[in-house]
Amino acid sequence: MRNIVTAIQQRDGRSLQQIYGQDKPKQQVTEQAVQIFNELFRQLKGAFPALMANIKSQEDLNELRRQWVMAFAENGIHSIAQVNAGMKIARQQPTPFLPSPGQFIAWCNEGASTAAGLPDEDALYAMVMTYSAKRGFYDNAEDYPWQSNAAYWMVTGLFSMMRGQNLTEKELRAKCRSELRSMTSRIQSGEDIPPPRKTIPKLYRPVGNEKGLDKIAEIRQKLGMRKS
Repeated sequence: MRNIVTAIQQRDGRSLQQIYGQDKPKQQVTEQAVQIFNELFRQLKGAFPALMANIKSQEDLNELRRQWVMAFAENGIHSIAQVNAGMKIARQQPTPFLPSPGQFIAWCNEGASTAAGLPDEDALYAMVMTYSAKRGFYDNAEDYPWQSNAAYWMVTGLFSMMRGQNLTEKELRAKCRSELRSMTSRIQSGEDIPPPRKTIPKLYRPVGNEKGLDKIAEIRQKLGMRKS
């Protein structure tokens, strides 16, 4: 355990690579990853005092950290800012016990979305349901009282998916989660989310009598029908 603490404090990427990936020697731990591990576990030990009580050996700690590293890599947690966003919610929890990697990742995503001025998953789902119920009172989607430009693009997109794909509540909530991650990333990258845009309706243009008769004759010919 002392070797691990020393490696983290010294940000020794090679030592951490040996600790976490002995079965995968080609996998490398970057300097950025070391900083994230260092900051995360420093804060976790303060927020969840029962953390170290459940670790009986160095092998236990190695396995714990390996699982968290894998979860972060698989879910796009790659910055200290994301960890700090998750810790802001983690510190509000009444339990002294360490959350699962999946729960902490959900907090990271929720915290990042909140920092970007976006709703959480439950609130976004409710916005889609409210829009679905009230959209008929407005001439078009652009006239609906949107909370923000981002809300317009997320809700209308999710509503279209819900209807077009006949999504269940569980499926729609998963789409909300994905949409929030995407919009959060766009905002964090500095992208200016455009305002609602009215689309020009496609007008029906009736064909003239002569063209109409020609079209009918063409269809009758294809079907092998004689002129009456």
